[in-house]
Amino acid sequence: MKHVLAALCLGPLLLAGCVVTPAEPADPVDLCGASELQYLVGQPGRVLDGMRFSQDLRIIQPGMAVTMDFKADRLNIWLNDFDRIEQVTCG
Repeated sequence: MKHVLAALCLGPLLLAGCVVTPAEPADPVDLCGASELQYLVGQPGRVLDGMRFSQDLRIIQPGMAVTMDFKADRLNIWLNDFDRIEQVTCG
């Protein structure tokens, strides 16, 4: 009987020691938050004028020279020839 009582008292204390760690991003490559901004695809480029971004940002227009350096936390917004947002990616 003492063992059952001890197990009932100590069980919750042992479980209280479990620590929950924050979840990793669903896509580890999506460090810039591009997945949350996919709703911008198809929108005119002018919608970006009123937006604020907390990370590095590149707005890439057609024919624009783009460096090949990869920064996982940098947001890239690609515009097409009609000034519409074509892609939102990290890199």
